[in-house]
Amino acid sequence: MAPPTDEALDVAWRALAEAGEDQPTEGWRTIPVERTAQCRILAGRRFPGGDEAVLFGFRSAAVAATASLPQARGFRVEIVRDGIPRDALAWIALVREPAGSLTMFARMASDIIALLREASADEVPLFRLFTGRIRAWQAFMESGRDDVLSPAAEVGLVGELRFLQQILEAGVEASVAVDGWRGPIDGLHDFVLGTGAVEVKTSTTSGEFPATIASLDQLDDSLVRPLFLAGVRLTLRASGRTLPEVVADVDDCMAADPVARARFSDLVLRAGVLDGVRDRYVRRFATVRTMLFRVTDPFPRLTRRNVAQAVRRVRYDLDLDLVQAPETDLDGVLRELQVT
Repeated sequence: MAPPTDEALDVAWRALAEAGEDQPTEGWRTIPVERTAQCRILAGRRFPGGDEAVLFGFRSAAVAATASLPQARGFRVEIVRDGIPRDALAWIALVREPAGSLTMFARMASDIIALLREASADEVPLFRLFTGRIRAWQAFMESGRDDVLSPAAEVGLVGELRFLQQILEAGVEASVAVDGWRGPIDGLHDFVLGTGAVEVKTSTTSGEFPATIASLDQLDDSLVRPLFLAGVRLTLRASGRTLPEVVADVDDCMAADPVARARFSDLVLRAGVLDGVRDRYVRRFATVRTMLFRVTDPFPRLTRRNVAQAVRRVRYDLDLDLVQAPETDLDGVLRELQVT
């Protein structure tokens, strides 16, 4: 039996609203929607007010062993202290704020329910997965992104994911690789691994490889060393993989590490990929090749050391096909980073 969809939750909330109109007493009204080994889940409304909510019942010890609840935007997270049968459970409610999108709130709720249903963690790790997913949704909602990534953002994310897959297949531990992926959290570099970093640029063009460098710091190896630049060239091809399929490919590489997989899922969400709209990604990408450069003095770049002091901010483009610096291989990169 699949977890309830956002449409099913909406049906439950409408039924609760009608019940609240017939019996306008204060307090919670709920409908059970899911029960897992470690968690009970209710659709709910609290009257007066009647804002939509989903309530999650965890063992009290699991909640007590975890840090404070995350703050949120568009919804609030609160401990429910009355009106729900306790049954030795601590109830946590996600409640939609009046200004928050009902569609997005329902999508978030069904996503979190699916996560809890599929997870096999014990109580305390499960509650941490729960709060981590809420934080990922919080970051997504605060970003102001649309439901679907722009074409340029889609290409960039596919490139980062393919590089992540490459380092996993080269033997980097899943936890190290996923914790080092900083692109979705707007890090200076897309990957911070071992003793250094890797910046990933992606292109689908032929005849040139335009790479936009976002700042004077991005290719400054005085800030982090060793520093590498990876150029992932993609092509559109019927035999290629859509963005959601690339996500699934990377996820498969971490099948033996459920904690890393959960963290990866959170990062994919933070990057802007929503489960409910994955069928809207129809472009299919095939990887042509990955160029790898060690960023040192021979590499063409602008940094604070080689521009006038009066220049405060720079954004510029490189054509990686014209770079004369020698390329390196992935095994050498990972050895220098000390992650294999």
